[in-house]
This record gives sequence, C-alpha cells and structure tokens, in this order.
Amino acid sequence: MIFLKTEDEIELLRQSNLLVGKTLAEVAKMIKPGVTTKELDKVAEEFIRDNGAIPTFKGFPNQFGVPFPASICTSVNDQVVHGIPNDIPLKDGDIVSVDCGTYMNGFCGDSCYTFPVGNVSPEVMKLLKVTKEALYKGIENAVHGKRLGDIGSAVEEHCLANSYGVVREFVGHGIGKEMHEEPMVPNYGKKGTGILLRKGMCIAIEPMITMGNRQIYMEKDGWTVRTRDGKPAAHFEHTIAIRQGSADILSSFEYVEEVLGNNAI
Repeated sequence: MIFLKTEDEIELLRQSNLLVGKTLAEVAKMIKPGVTTKELDKVAEEFIRDNGAIPTFKGFPNQFGVPFPASICTSVNDQVVHGIPNDIPLKDGDIVSVDCGTYMNGFCGDSCYTFPVGNVSPEVMKLLKVTKEALYKGIENAVHGKRLGDIGSAVEEHCLANSYGVVREFVGHGIGKEMHEEPMVPNYGKKGTGILLRKGMCIAIEPMITMGNRQIYMEKDGWTVRTRDGKPAAHFEHTIAIRQGSADILSSFEYVEEVLGNNAI
C-alpha cells in the first residue's frame, strides 16, 4: 500500500531529512586520508542523537535477520552499498559513499553522498559526477502525472550513455513513518510504464552506479555489497515529495557542499 502524505507530514519528513543532510556535513568535515569509517560513524551517531533523533540504520535487520551494527553505511571504492564502518584508514584516492538515515518526530530521513578522499583520479571523479547527475535527472521526472518508469528510465539512460553499469538488485523506495515503504523505485525502466505518480507520494531515489559492469555480490557479513569486477561504484540519494510541476527535494546536499567547497561533486 502506498501512503500519500499530508502537508504536515511532508514537513515532518523534511525535518528528518535536513538532519540527515547536516549529519553528512559533519562527516564531510572529517573525510581525509588516515581517518577510519568507524570514526565517521561515531561522529554521525553522536550528532544524530544530540539533535533528538535516532539513527534508523542501527539495528535494522537484513533479510537474514542480522542487525546492521552501525549508524551509517560507509561503502569504499568497489563496495556498492551497505558497507559496515571499520578500523581500516581511508587512503588517498579512495571514494566513500556515506548513506545515513534518521528517525525523528515519527518520520524518517534518508540520503547518501559519495565523497572523494584526497586526490581522486579523473576517471573516478567522472563516475561520481555522472551518478549525481543521474539522480537529478530522475528527480526531474518525479512529478504528479508521470509514471515510476519515467524516473528509472531517466537514470538508466544517462548512466548507460556514459558506459556505466546500473545496479538492479538494490533500488530506491517509498519513505515515511517507515524507512522502506511502497513503492520500490528502480534505477532502470521504460518511460510511461509503472505506477502513476501522485502528489503526496514520498520516495527516496538512489542511483547505485558502477564503473564497470553491473554484476555484484554480497560478502559473508550479509550486508556489504561489492562489484564483481572490483571496479568502483558511486551512490547518491535524495528523499523527495511528488508535487505538480516539479519534485520537492526534502533532503539536502547544501550543507555537505558548503563543507566541501571546490571539492563538491
């Protein structure tokens, strides 16, 4: 069942999502060679809790019932999604996707940004740029009267035009009182197909794009997903509300990009 949100509910969703954006900015301040993803996780959890929210990822069970052990997902280089923070220092030239979720005032926030660490090769920076562009092309199609396939088609076309792989096994989702609600929001599809988008629907759009082919596998921890060919992957995500005319982006990259300055993607 798809729940349409009222204006009041959308504003509560916005509060949770803006906190995610601010949390990602706190993480952005720390990202450099030598820092561990576990250190990033500690800062994120403290910031979320200090602002009266709960990190929704922590303890969230996977399909095997294994709870996620951290407050953010930190996916480095060939890790696509759901990387578990650890004590391995980030290196110059790495990239790290930081996916963050909050729960506050009864509603969830969810957003992701892929960060360069130090000096990253132009080829990998292009992957990040194209993935972020694909997110916004999807958002441009997330309007009242269009269909779900229009979003996925826009994301897929842009990425395939750049010879990148589009992950199919993991998709975006509806969001509200629960972190994952209906509908599923694929990053691929056919224009004019799928469910009708209606004002009040709230969804998370999140392209997961690989530099090589789209084949992936899951590590034995039951969470971490990697590319099969070992090539890097990027992940950007916004939570949006469907409106007439244009989508209302409830999360924000502004806080992050203020911190990154000229290094913003």
